[in-house]
Amino acid sequence: MADGFFLTFEGLDGSGKSTQLRKLATHLQALGLGVTVTRQPGGTRIGDRIRGLLLDSKTDHLAPQAELGLMFSDRAECIAEVIAPALHGGNVVLCDRFTDSTEAYQGGGRQLGSEIVLQMHRTMCGGLQPDLTLLLLADFDQSLRRARRRNDRNATAEHDEARFEREDEAFHRRVYDKYREIAAREPDRVVVIEGDQTIEAIHRQISTLVDEKLRAAGLLPTASFTPGEKQMPENPDKARFTP
Repeated sequence: MADGFFLTFEGLDGSGKSTQLRKLATHLQALGLGVTVTRQPGGTRIGDRIRGLLLDSKTDHLAPQAELGLMFSDRAECIAEVIAPALHGGNVVLCDRFTDSTEAYQGGGRQLGSEIVLQMHRTMCGGLQPDLTLLLLADFDQSLRRARRRNDRNATAEHDEARFEREDEAFHRRVYDKYREIAAREPDRVVVIEGDQTIEAIHRQISTLVDEKLRAAGLLPTASFTPGEKQMPENPDKARFTP
């Protein structure tokens, strides 16, 4: 399917994955690569509406199977509208969460199990797999505290995205354990970045690894580019970058 490179970021909320995704996008743009940045749920007009429903803490009594179906409806639309065209165009696609999140949160956290998630992935996503997944596993307790503080700070009377963060610790432990299980099952795809390093230290580790992967894939340009020629926008969550 892909002429480009598909890279996903995974981890608990509060792990720093979104920050690292933005920094990597800036780095890759400075190398002259076409970069498409998206997120799950969201990333499309329809997806953003699904995101609002799924993440708002006022969404009550949503059945786990319904939650699962909404996640994959969002994902199928994002693949069709954003991810597949960008990959066909030779871009590096950076996605904040993908099916590993669904396996961790719905399969593990909601206790639906992995098989139903993987079957849905095969059916709804055509089996599309990331070329590389970066799984940030910072300290469990600190990640959860950071995520809850952030959502409390950003919440308004009309909108918040704290529905999952308000689950109990047992839920988040199941998510964390399922992420570990996925990483052990697919070590060639999933790279685990452990611990609470500084933002810059993690960025250096990620950029070095990704540069190596892109060279191996033949995607890094041979011509020279001036770093800093292209800048990230203020809100890159749904931005699409082209050379």
